[in-house]
Amino acid sequence: MNRTTRITALALAMAPALAFGQASTWNIDPSHTRAGFSVKHLVISDVKGDFDKLSGKAQVDEADLSKSSIDVTIEAASISTRDEKRDNHLKSPDFFDVAKFPALTFKSTKIVAGKDGALTVTGDLTMRGVTKPVTLEGSITNAITDPQGNTRRGVSATGKLNRRDFGVSYGPAAIVGDEVKLDIQAELVLPKAEPKK
Repeated sequence: MNRTTRITALALAMAPALAFGQASTWNIDPSHTRAGFSVKHLVISDVKGDFDKLSGKAQVDEADLSKSSIDVTIEAASISTRDEKRDNHLKSPDFFDVAKFPALTFKSTKIVAGKDGALTVTGDLTMRGVTKPVTLEGSITNAITDPQGNTRRGVSATGKLNRRDFGVSYGPAAIVGDEVKLDIQAELVLPKAEPKK
């Protein structure tokens, strides 16, 4: 049996368990995950950025996605807008104050499942020590097996928030927009079972 045949057989063998099994815990794969945002500058253009370092887990209930949950931690100092001067300003007390508040966290509180993997996820976002509810609209794919034998699935979500709700009040909205748009693209990886001794 060649490698391709083995992978295909593994995927087919796992499919029923993933479809009908109990809830399973998946890790976020940081190297294949993007936590992006955009905000208006001078009311004429969108400045986009990302957080490069994050971690987290998702509890996925295959039988009822509404019983699933997600918990994410983002390193505030990993913010990147491809401009060092601007990034340093964003890390300062004017914005994220990363020395005092090194992490942003998101913990889901409610998930509503729609058709074809569609999800509405409401959760508590904590930023600069302030916790507020944020709602994301997104979707989750079916599980696949990658060439290395890992079980993966994709998650995408979009949303928005008002930066002033979280104490980020630097500058008038005519210079830095109040509304921040969120765009998350993530891959979840199912940990491999420990070999039996």
